[in-house]
Amino acid sequence: MPGVSVEFLLTSLVVVLIPGTGVIYTVSSSIGGGRQRGLIAAVGCTLGIVPHMLTAMLGLSGIMQAGSVVFEAVRWAGVAYLVFMGFSMIRDAGTLPLDDHDAPGDSAGTVVWRGILLNVLNPKLTLFFFAFLPQFLDASPGLLDVRLIELGGIFMLMTLAVFAVYAIASAAFRDLVLTAPVARRWIERTFGAILIGFAAKLAFTDR
Repeated sequence: MPGVSVEFLLTSLVVVLIPGTGVIYTVSSSIGGGRQRGLIAAVGCTLGIVPHMLTAMLGLSGIMQAGSVVFEAVRWAGVAYLVFMGFSMIRDAGTLPLDDHDAPGDSAGTVVWRGILLNVLNPKLTLFFFAFLPQFLDASPGLLDVRLIELGGIFMLMTLAVFAVYAIASAAFRDLVLTAPVARRWIERTFGAILIGFAAKLAFTDR
């Protein structure tokens, strides 16, 4: 890939592969609603990266990094949303009707919107664009910075590809879950507990 270093590609791949809130959401969507729902969740999580890239272009990432009120607002909004999502998954575990095909569940728009919110309210992504991406830029990112858009676009494509693999693999695992309702309930509850754990970690993370 011309103009893109191996270091950037490898580090970005590691960041994307490490399971986080987006991965948990994508996997749980796939198990609960089938491959199509999981892929839609992956699209939503990927779109949630766009606001962070725009923030970097507008020069607001430095403010976030400095530990401003903006950072704190985003951080605590993220904590609240993760807790809400986690408790919702625990409460609704096993209630979504499943059959041999993709379950209808929530609308595609709802699934996408939840994925977007998960990443929009994740200040760590903004810090990623502030602390990591600038190392591969010749100057501080500006409005409509072509290089930042290029690197950010590559990161988004990698995110979408990896999350799609998670979704497809989880959909295959779903076939086993269909025959074990009790196991399915506990899996969904576990995912909910993991999201609450991420919320706790974010709440106690130093700026």
